[in-house]
Amino acid sequence: MWERTLQDLIRGLRANKGDENKFVQKAIDEIRVEIKGKDMQLKAGAVLKLTYLNMLGYDMSWASFYVVEVMSSPRYYLKNIGHLAACQSFTPKTDVLMLTTNLLKKEMSAPPVELSLSLNTLSHIMTSDLARDLAHDLVTLLTHSRAHIRKRAVVTVFNACTQHPEILPAAFTRLRLMLEDPDPGVVVATVNVITELARNNPAAYLNLAPQLFHILTTSSNNWVLIKTMKLFAALAPMEPRLVKKLQAPMSDLISTTSAISLLYECVRTCITGGMLSGPSGHALARACVDKLSGFLQNEDQNLRYIALLALLKLVPTHPYMVAAYEEMIMSSIEEPDISIRMRALDLVSAMATQDNLQSLVARLLAHLVPTSAPLSSATSALTAVQSCTPMASMASPSMSPAYRVHLTRLILSLGSREMYKLVTDFNWYLSVLADLTYVSNAPGVGAEIARQLVGVTVRVQLSRRFAVELMTKLLGDENLILRANEGESCPEVLGAAAWICGEYCSESSDRKVILYYLTRPLISSLPFNILALYLHSTLKVYGSWAADLAVRWDVSDSIELNRVVDMIAEGVKPFVSSRDIEVQERAANAFQLFTFVRADLSSYKRTDGETVAPGTPAYPKSLFLVRPLFSAFELNAVAPQAQASVLIPEGLRLNEWIVPPEKEDHDTWDGEVEEAVTEHMMTTKTVKKRKGKKKVASADVRKAETEEERLEREQVSSHWYT
Repeated sequence: MWERTLQDLIRGLRANKGDENKFVQKAIDEIRVEIKGKDMQLKAGAVLKLTYLNMLGYDMSWASFYVVEVMSSPRYYLKNIGHLAACQSFTPKTDVLMLTTNLLKKEMSAPPVELSLSLNTLSHIMTSDLARDLAHDLVTLLTHSRAHIRKRAVVTVFNACTQHPEILPAAFTRLRLMLEDPDPGVVVATVNVITELARNNPAAYLNLAPQLFHILTTSSNNWVLIKTMKLFAALAPMEPRLVKKLQAPMSDLISTTSAISLLYECVRTCITGGMLSGPSGHALARACVDKLSGFLQNEDQNLRYIALLALLKLVPTHPYMVAAYEEMIMSSIEEPDISIRMRALDLVSAMATQDNLQSLVARLLAHLVPTSAPLSSATSALTAVQSCTPMASMASPSMSPAYRVHLTRLILSLGSREMYKLVTDFNWYLSVLADLTYVSNAPGVGAEIARQLVGVTVRVQLSRRFAVELMTKLLGDENLILRANEGESCPEVLGAAAWICGEYCSESSDRKVILYYLTRPLISSLPFNILALYLHSTLKVYGSWAADLAVRWDVSDSIELNRVVDMIAEGVKPFVSSRDIEVQERAANAFQLFTFVRADLSSYKRTDGETVAPGTPAYPKSLFLVRPLFSAFELNAVAPQAQASVLIPEGLRLNEWIVPPEKEDHDTWDGEVEEAVTEHMMTTKTVKKRKGKKKVASADVRKAETEEERLEREQVSSHWYT
């Protein structure tokens, strides 16, 4: 009988790419026949083919028992096939794993060739049961005479410890001795294992510090040194004396090594291990920063990336050292690699101070503006952004929407950090917020810009006049209004501008201009929530302007007054029929109010210098009609902890009824509930006593009611009340 070999199977798969499933199914049917035979060589060939198919994604769990059979073959080349199949297909849920325990235990005393094969397989299929049953044999193998067996055994012991941690105490002493093994490969494997084990509990491995320090100062294997440093980075925070001990060898390695990977690991260990404090740590920190600055200038993007990561960790302890390379860090924002740019922005955020905030923000703002348009003004920047072609937008790294959102939010977070702690010039910061309105072109940032505009204006009284003048310019910008419904615009800023101009309109030099901006027909395209703010602010501005006009009233002012009132009334009228309920309500209130003002103005009689009757004002009475509605008190900022400091007034009970429910209804409901509960219990008693017993009357039920039944009735009653 002719059998298909693995080579034949591979050739067949390549020849049947159009109908692979059919060919594979036929091959599996052949394998099912071959694997059940008594010829071990034929069975091993079937397992080998099945293993190859398993690598392609086909299931072979049904053949697990046959794999164990091949593993137990006395012939090494057949046993090798079985072990390979076990490594490939066995999982912790494989039901025949228990059959491998005795087989693997027997092979622990086999010749080195078979023993190596068993250790390799065991490290792949290790389970808690296997680790428990083979623990003694594995620990014994750590002292095997062959170095390559010790090396494999220590790795297998690590897998056993992860599955069955109770093995670790017995293996710890052997692991400590293996750090001094004469074979370098065994030392490398042992250091690797200890480094991985120490991740969960570094303090348990402090006793190994002398041996590890000896390896650090004597080994020339870069891989061993890197792993040893990783281990010391975890151990150093546990033992302050170890930090002082490590500073000298770390400084020597940083100064002498030419291996980039080892150099970076030295720097990372110094930072995470807390070795940069104190006088000796200062020199070490300077050496670390100098080496990292060299990484920033390297052409390798990976080195620039890890340099930025390391510098970010250095900022909390040595910010002045990192600040010396500010220009180099800022240039990383221009990198085409987005990961480098993001890490550079993280570093910029960490190194911001009161002294460099304005320069950092200026660089970040310039990064948001297309290179073809200088940031001479907000309007020119907006024009430049609008004229930027799609191809140019895609070519520039700063044109990615997600990146622009991140960059804009970074600027906002820098300015508002710790309640605007870094801002020394609030007029400057208000200008930055206004510029962000134009150049951010990022969705979802308008609300935060608006919130900060209002927050700064409310908190900083000296900046209110500047804020009102700046917001007036924003209200007058037609481009902002026309782009208000675009996804990348900031219509919320217009709402903040309207609120600021309304709340602090007394700071404005020309309130009539604000009234025009708030009521012109162009605003009809704005979102409804912004329109509501426009309408509300219109009343505030008019009330302030009209009251001041009354103070300096002249008969000639009546013409201007009528013109302004007519302009406001006509501007508000279209919104009376708005489909948004809040806009409609505010517009209706405002329109009726100005209708009343119109009527008052039409009935006003000019005095033209004639004597005014005592008690009769020379100005129209309606000039003081609106202002009292909005000027009862001035809004001020509330400190974050101020509200918590306000004591609850004596006698205030927050959990009591404001209007208690009527008692009659409560009593009636109480009686109904009690009656319903009693009826339910009577029914229950009747069912229990149905066999040959009389029904118990309601009175008898109450007499026979147990304590448990009473508690149940009260619980149901209270549940119904709620």
